[in-house]
Amino acid sequence: MFDVIIAGGGPTGLMLAAELRLHGIRVVVLEKDAAQPPYVRSLGLHVRSIEVMDQRGLLERFLAHGTRHPLGGFFAALLHPAPERLDTAHGYVLGIPQTVTDRLLAEHAAEVGAEIRRGCELVGLTQDEHGVTAELADGTSLRSRYLVGCDGGRSTVRRLLGVAFPGEPSRVETLLGEMELTASPEVVAAVTAEVREVQKRFGAGPIGDGVYRVVVPAEGVAEDRATPPTLDEFKQQLRAVGGTDFGAHSPRWLSRFGDATRLAERYRVGRVLLAGDAAHIHPPTGGQGLNLGVQDAFNLGWKLAAQIAGWAPDGLLDSYHDERHPVAADVLDNTRAQMELMSTEPGAQAVRRLLAELIEIEEVNRRLIEKITAIGIRYDFGGGHELVGRRLRDVRLTQGRLYELMRGGRGLLLDQTGALSAAGWADRVDHVVDGGGELDVPAVLLRPDGHVAWVGDDQRSLAAVLPRWFGAAAG
Repeated sequence: MFDVIIAGGGPTGLMLAAELRLHGIRVVVLEKDAAQPPYVRSLGLHVRSIEVMDQRGLLERFLAHGTRHPLGGFFAALLHPAPERLDTAHGYVLGIPQTVTDRLLAEHAAEVGAEIRRGCELVGLTQDEHGVTAELADGTSLRSRYLVGCDGGRSTVRRLLGVAFPGEPSRVETLLGEMELTASPEVVAAVTAEVREVQKRFGAGPIGDGVYRVVVPAEGVAEDRATPPTLDEFKQQLRAVGGTDFGAHSPRWLSRFGDATRLAERYRVGRVLLAGDAAHIHPPTGGQGLNLGVQDAFNLGWKLAAQIAGWAPDGLLDSYHDERHPVAADVLDNTRAQMELMSTEPGAQAVRRLLAELIEIEEVNRRLIEKITAIGIRYDFGGGHELVGRRLRDVRLTQGRLYELMRGGRGLLLDQTGALSAAGWADRVDHVVDGGGELDVPAVLLRPDGHVAWVGDDQRSLAAVLPRWFGAAAG
């Protein structure tokens, strides 16, 4: 019997598996595809996901395969540089194909002991007060204490749970694919630049080996978006929008996506939870999808591990929904807003011109960048110091960097006073006395996901907060 079954071996599922393994949780990942898909859906990691990788000691692997790009221009393709002094040590976006991200996360999950079964599809599930039974397509079944559906926008787990998935249907559709072009790079670049002056959902960029990633608006909304477009359909739309099909040929893969926004009403039903696209879908504008799922996993992993280990305080596992559901709702809002701003309709273009003026105001620009990169998130912990509920940026200490101290997935009391104690929670919380000087508060208590649970210098108030996140003190 496993502790956790994860349905879905994409970035969300793999990240969650690794997070659970940090706490010794027995986990198996079930992925229906026999091999990782060869196509590239996501092109990069935003700041908060980069920080997550740093907190777990993975960032150097990702940097070795990616390219750092300046922040800016991500909100509805409004080209404007990021404001100065963003609250992060990683002020860039990391361009890296999802195929590489998937591989690196799979390697990490396997290294820490997760079992990954490919070509293994979940088709049914039942749960009782002791655990969950997963029925597989080959007629066998597996038993676990909990199950997490990370199986995408058409989630089988969500459907089997009967969780409602309300939202807005697609109103526009976009074709996306990888193919070879006979047109010269100069012609491709010139046409793309000219068309994108008006139509932001158009582009063709080289991705290596003579292959281009091509995007173009579709003629309408297909009845069945699961059916990929044909090359002829793709070329027809390229000619209609850009005046040329670039001599497109030899497609690697072709797909279509819409601008639907849907959000699961509940992220938890008993012993079954949802994460990533299984819990929310939205347009890809701003490149937030993969990042949102990875961050779901980062929030859920330590809480589910605590529940299984038996030290989770009441309500800790439910706080996953309470914290992440509003974050997803905000992403749905901002992506829908971006799609409106990218419309070629006169009214939308007028609003776009107005926002282009407003983004010149530093605080407007900062707010939009913080939304896209997820560094502006503040969970509702009930008030207190302005840092409480926010993730803490990496800070330099006399003994290294903060994020280097968080790689075990434990809580952390960073204490510049030397007068505090977390002795009753030493099996769950590391106590580091360090006066590096970059942190401008006496002490902070960090959850395993890096969010600030407490700020101060008073032992009594610290002792009142520790049980809320880390359970009862050890006897």
